[in-house]
Formats: sequence, C-alpha cells, structure tokens
Amino acid sequence: MISVLFGLLSALSWGGGDFVGGLASRKTGPYRAVLYGEAFGLLLLFGMGVFLHEPVLSMQKILLAGFAGAIGSFGLLTLYRALVAGKMSIATSVSALLAAALPVLVGTLTDGFPSATKMSGFACALAAVWLVAQDDSGKTQMMRLADLRLPLLASLCFGTYFIIMHQASDKTVLMPMIASRTGGMLILLAFVLTRKESWQVTRSAWPLIGLNAILDVGGNAFYILAGQAGRMDVAAVLSSLYPGTTVLLAWLILKEKINRLQWLGIVSALLAIGLLTI
Repeated sequence: MISVLFGLLSALSWGGGDFVGGLASRKTGPYRAVLYGEAFGLLLLFGMGVFLHEPVLSMQKILLAGFAGAIGSFGLLTLYRALVAGKMSIATSVSALLAAALPVLVGTLTDGFPSATKMSGFACALAAVWLVAQDDSGKTQMMRLADLRLPLLASLCFGTYFIIMHQASDKTVLMPMIASRTGGMLILLAFVLTRKESWQVTRSAWPLIGLNAILDVGGNAFYILAGQAGRMDVAAVLSSLYPGTTVLLAWLILKEKINRLQWLGIVSALLAIGLLTI
C-alpha cells in the first residue's frame, strides 16, 4: 500500500509538473523552460541537502544516477522533437506506454512473475496511458514507422531511466536525485548551446518554471520512494499514469474538453490502482 501511495503521488506530481511546464513553454519556449526548470530543481535539491544528511553515495551509484538523468533528458528532447515532427497523441501515448512496459519486463525477470491480479492492474494501467493520450478527432490514426521512430526512442530512454534510477537509489533519495539532475543538466545545456537560442525568459514565466521544478523534484522523489517500498515495476507503472493528471488539470483549469476515450482511460487508471493495491 505504501508503494502504491508513493507511485500515485509521483504520477500526480509529474502530471502537475507537465501541466505547469506546458504553460511555461507557451510563454518562453519549451527548451528554455525545461533547462531553467532543471537548474531550479538542482538548486532546490542542494538546498535540501544542507538539512538532510544522507550517506555519501559510492562512485558507482553516482555515475549510475548521472547516466540515468542524462538518458532521461535525452529522451525528453527526443519527445519534444517527436511532438513537432509527428502526431502528438501517437508520440505521447507510445512514449509513456513503452516507458512503463520496459520496467515491467525487467521486474518480471529480476523480482519474479507478479500475481495475476497485479498483471491485470498493469494491463489496465498501460491501456489507461494509451487512452488518455488520444485526441478528440474521432479518426483512426495510422501507425507509420516514421511516426513511431522518435517516440520509441524516447520511450526507451524513459524506461531505462526508471530501471537505472531504481538501481542507483536503493537506499537513499536526495543524493541520487542530485547526481541524476546534474547529468540531465549537462545534456540540456549542451543542446541549448548548440541551438544558439536566446537565454532570455519572460518575467511571467518564472513562477511557472519554479513550480514545475518543485513538482518534477517531487515526482522523482516519490518514484524513488515507491521503488524502495515495493516492486520497481509497480512504481514505474503507477508513476507513468501522469498523463491522466495533466489531462484532468487542463480540464479543470483551462476548460479543455475530455473526450470519451480519455474518460475511459481515467476509469481504466482507477481500476488499475484498485487491482495493484490488492
């Protein structure tokens, strides 16, 4: 139950962070919003480190966490490229769906085959991720290889982040997050420098960037805690329900319409939560 609770809190935090980050991106551009959000989150973690005295990580754990952060940030950049190049609903659903499926496969190999009830919960959760990401066009979307290439790469990066970060944070929370975010910052900084974009951010975007950073740090922390309290695959699948939070916030705050497929996905997510708590 504790693992499920932390997994849900991770989904709520990450989903809320994506919603706020989307608002910030509209004001100042997606790449600057992500970069400054990562930087603000890193400063927040260093500030927390002053008060929370965790054991020093081994060099192996530091490198693992740094690599996890770097590959996660690369996946994020790949997803943004996919959103520009292809259909948004395909990109988001495929990336989130397979990012959750990969830890399930690895968890089955390392921790043993889960119960039939949990497998049913996994199936409902994966279906929920797919359904929530669908648009309201009402048209069947063709799954061309060109549309899938970048989302599949992003999903591989996100799934790998889930797996490696779980290995790097088996005993501590704060230090792995600092190492992970440092690795991610290096990738994002190199990308922004190569694009030679303006570093200027509109004043109205700063509060959104700050809130996005706080929620993103919370999402990562709750995912780590969920993995420490239970199985990695349960933590990863529940954390991957974050698109549902984003959709609900857009419905409540921006008055965006939720179509029937998305409502079905939300119901499927609630069913998955119930099955995973049994």
